[in-house]
Amino acid sequence: MKLALMMSMLCIASIGVVGCSSKLTQPEEYSGFLKDYSQLKEAKSPSGVEVMRWVDPKLNINQYTSVYIEPTQLYPKPQPTVKIPQSTLSGITSYYDQALNRELSKSLPLATGPGPGVIVVRAAITAVSTKTEGLKPYEVIPIALVAAAVSTASGIRDQETGLATEAVFLDGGTNKIMAQVVRKGTGKPLENDSQVMKSTDVKNVIDGWASDMHQSYLKLKAK
Repeated sequence: MKLALMMSMLCIASIGVVGCSSKLTQPEEYSGFLKDYSQLKEAKSPSGVEVMRWVDPKLNINQYTSVYIEPTQLYPKPQPTVKIPQSTLSGITSYYDQALNRELSKSLPLATGPGPGVIVVRAAITAVSTKTEGLKPYEVIPIALVAAAVSTASGIRDQETGLATEAVFLDGGTNKIMAQVVRKGTGKPLENDSQVMKSTDVKNVIDGWASDMHQSYLKLKAK
């Protein structure tokens, strides 16, 4: 009876740990980069990922003939650490710029600055993180729980890498907000808590963001 009760409690606890990790950016995680978060709604990106998004219902995307991508910001300004050094932060923003230019230029020529008929893309990296991965369902067996705890304490347990972004799309002539998006993603896991995070660990996340922005434009264009 005691064993059954313990197993039930362990199962409930493990479900709680898994359930706490939301794919959506929560309000308490908003950085302040966007001026207004009140109109954001839960939505699915073209690739099927959950995001928080708002698009002006009166938007006429066909009036825009080029796109200007501002340099990606880090917001709020982070303090580099041994685990996430400045070289990693700079590499992330640099790659975000490259990915946005690569994807968005597939449908629109790149402008050298804002102006009438120009879509201005203003994006920021609002979180860069590493954390020990949560307990997985198969680790509810007591012996595995003990092993997991030992692995975490000794630093050999996988470390999850995370990234978050907030982006606003503006009319280059009027500076009016056309759309906003807030989302996050998980990159490649690090092998242990002493491994330094690199920008390459989250390239897959950034590629997905940039691709979704391009596909969103195509969807709006097709309406």
